[in-house]
Amino acid sequence: MTLIGKVRQMNKELYEKLLPVTPEEKEILRGNGQIDRKIYMSGKESIIDAARLLEDGKLITIRPHTRFAHFPAHAHNYIEVIYMCSGSTRHIVDGNEIILKEGELLFLSRKAVQEIYPAGRNDIAVNFIILPEFFAQSLKMIGNESSPLHSFIVDGLINKNNGPSYLHFKVADVLPVQNLVENLIWSIENRQSNRRSINQSTMGVLFLLLLDHIDRVEVYDSGRDQKLMLSVLSYIEENYVNGELKELAALLHYDVFWLSREIKKISHRTFSEMIRQKRLNQACYLLKNTRMRIVDISLAVGYENVSYFHRVFHSRYGMSPRQYRLS
Repeated sequence: MTLIGKVRQMNKELYEKLLPVTPEEKEILRGNGQIDRKIYMSGKESIIDAARLLEDGKLITIRPHTRFAHFPAHAHNYIEVIYMCSGSTRHIVDGNEIILKEGELLFLSRKAVQEIYPAGRNDIAVNFIILPEFFAQSLKMIGNESSPLHSFIVDGLINKNNGPSYLHFKVADVLPVQNLVENLIWSIENRQSNRRSINQSTMGVLFLLLLDHIDRVEVYDSGRDQKLMLSVLSYIEENYVNGELKELAALLHYDVFWLSREIKKISHRTFSEMIRQKRLNQACYLLKNTRMRIVDISLAVGYENVSYFHRVFHSRYGMSPRQYRLS
């Protein structure tokens, strides 16, 4: 088997785990073929809510695509990546019809409006529900070269509607892509230890491979502010412990007040808010994946005042660092 040129069948054990009809799907088959909005949405708006699907503090999860149901037009408040394991599904995204075939990937931004037609029993897909912060490490790995994938990631991180709303990668015959996606599914499904680092690194390698096959992607849409925000995000990734806006402005040769306004205008967040979010994301990782004392974690992510760290953490997650570690 060559790396490119032959469609690879999904791992049999994983396929058989995804094939059975779920309790949710049984209810759909007994009813009128419509989804139960309460599973996916909060309130009356047609926005699928990450809080319904993700555990507190998690940045990524997976769930099999619900078959047999019509999903009316909706948006997401997270980034969704759909991997077609077998068969195909029909989507309407921003008015464009997409037939997602076996082995293909569909990336959907938070601004994409999607409608999905009912899938059959053998039309098996896996949905990745991903908060934008998960992509910070991947962004660091793929460098600064301009591409639709760059635009998509940066747009997701800064929540600015000037990147592509979807990317459709027709990579069914690229064997390494299939292997990496299945590794991600397996790692998340089996709650592999140190899975956050493993999954972020795997996603970064996946992006590098997709960049090698960027000619296989459908829909390109560039964003004029992304070069600046890419520099800001890269700086935060490297310097979230002690980083300062003044230092960043000097590195980029910008006036500090101008840079502060531009960051706020583009991302709708201040530089301080972006630093704080990165620190808390790292604190969550250390709490779940190490035995470090909480006081040491506080110092490691840039908070010398441990009481202040506790207040900031509780304000963001509704629980103390210790409670989060034990949850």
